[in-house]
Amino acid sequence: MITKKERAQISEDAALGAGNVIHRLKAYGRPLDEQVLWTDTIWQAPDGGHPEVLTLGELHEVVATYAAWYHAHGVRPRDPVAIQTYSSTEFAINFLALTSLGAIPSFVNGNLRPEIAREYVRRQGAVGAVTDQAHHPVMAPHQAELGLGFCATAADIRADTARGPLPAAYPYAHHPTDPIIISHSSGTTGMPKAVPHTHETLLYAQLHRLKLSVGSSMGRLLVAMPGSHNASISVMLFGFLLRSPVLLLSSQRGVDVLDAMESFRPTTVFAFAGTYGEMAAQDLAARDLSSVEAWYNTGDAAHEAHIRALIAQGSHDTVGRDLKRCRVPGSVFTDGLGSSETGYSLFHNGHKPGRSSFSRCVGKPMSFAEAAVLSEDGTPLPPGEVGRLGVRSPTLTPGYWNDSLTFHRLRLGGYWLTGDLSYRDEDGNFYHLDRAPDAIRTAAGLVFSTRTEELLLRELPELDDCTVVAVAPEGVRADWDGDGTADAYVLLQVRPDATDADDWTAKVNRALTAEGFPPLTGALRMDANDVVKGATGKVLKREMRERFRARLAGGRAPGEAAR
Repeated sequence: MITKKERAQISEDAALGAGNVIHRLKAYGRPLDEQVLWTDTIWQAPDGGHPEVLTLGELHEVVATYAAWYHAHGVRPRDPVAIQTYSSTEFAINFLALTSLGAIPSFVNGNLRPEIAREYVRRQGAVGAVTDQAHHPVMAPHQAELGLGFCATAADIRADTARGPLPAAYPYAHHPTDPIIISHSSGTTGMPKAVPHTHETLLYAQLHRLKLSVGSSMGRLLVAMPGSHNASISVMLFGFLLRSPVLLLSSQRGVDVLDAMESFRPTTVFAFAGTYGEMAAQDLAARDLSSVEAWYNTGDAAHEAHIRALIAQGSHDTVGRDLKRCRVPGSVFTDGLGSSETGYSLFHNGHKPGRSSFSRCVGKPMSFAEAAVLSEDGTPLPPGEVGRLGVRSPTLTPGYWNDSLTFHRLRLGGYWLTGDLSYRDEDGNFYHLDRAPDAIRTAAGLVFSTRTEELLLRELPELDDCTVVAVAPEGVRADWDGDGTADAYVLLQVRPDATDADDWTAKVNRALTAEGFPPLTGALRMDANDVVKGATGKVLKREMRERFRARLAGGRAPGEAAR
């Protein structure tokens, strides 16, 4: 990791931002033979190979080859270029090349449905597209109607044929407000929102952290977030600055992340809550996870049951009663709440073995951010009252690309609305209850689906996971913004070795009513493969509701489905 002198050099560099990190490292005199980026070998390099690791010098050569190819194909500063692939490394290489030209990579998650991906790209005004082989048929036949000047794959960008002159102003000199990436929201409510970030906003939080103490846990980083997400890119850039080896993993499946941990031996893992839930469902005792010191979660807050399983692994440094540093068993889980729009987790809550600060607590806002729980008219609410979570931060996106109307509709009282429902306590800690569209108004009371799932996973150890969904009559809206009522069901993923309950609905409702939570209409077992997830791995409760409604309409009673 970097020295204090190197940290000071970075902190004093006024030109540094998310669009020029590798070029500033070269200017600092970093060794070009230093290994910096590990891959999962899915991406095809310009020489036709599939390298496992790239040095800083090799990374510069690859980026220059891509940049020259883009320049030869007419890409100029401020031009958006669409990138769609399954490879996290391919997203990263294209990001580094396009930003070196002052252009704007527009990332398209490889799991989006083809028609959604095409419409999303059309709205960006992209001048061209680069895809992997799997996604070339998604874009190439529609090149003219999408307004794309080119549609290529990595196989077209070859070291022996693609290299041409670079522009005289290479690398591009960014202004802090220049857009350097467009990534998209999870799309849980339909068409994903296009979220740009600037040279300043995407790296603001990481540079803020760099000025503070960065412990040994950041020594070796495994990034298991979707490669199309801006968080994946910002963590990679942070790793480069820290001189910490970075592995970009293209898969977010829990078992694949565990496999990568055993081979790469990271000290810290970065992932989303869904991935951590899948990991916790595995037999972790059968895995060698001794290298791990820390876990970082962003996006939705993670569940207590999953966190407890993970922090039992590995070890970490702490300060003992004798004020000396020592190594103790167990790792640290930093639970964050953030989004594509916020550019970074704006809340952090740390969990260690033997300590408890759960109950959907996401902690206090980061020192550079502000947050409030807002009423419907934008007035900040006092402690204990539930409302909409609003945030202010220098990391916030400047607005949705080509869609200012949607962005400004999400502003209230000077805050940007995250879409979450929350409350805060007297000490200033914030608690995440649910997404506003996922809350369920029932005859028995308001059911916060995420908070209900949290309680059930804590109280019923036989569960791997669960999902609470609403079934409302046709045309009735029963979420936070609705005025109707619905039935609330929980879909249970039961551990294979667990004893089956005679009546899951009764067992679930006993746990809920003991805590003063509204009871549910029914509890049904389901297979993990039945969970509908979006492009970024989030559970699509909107689609789960529709599927479950169809299931009940087909005549299967809850009691029959549960057996």
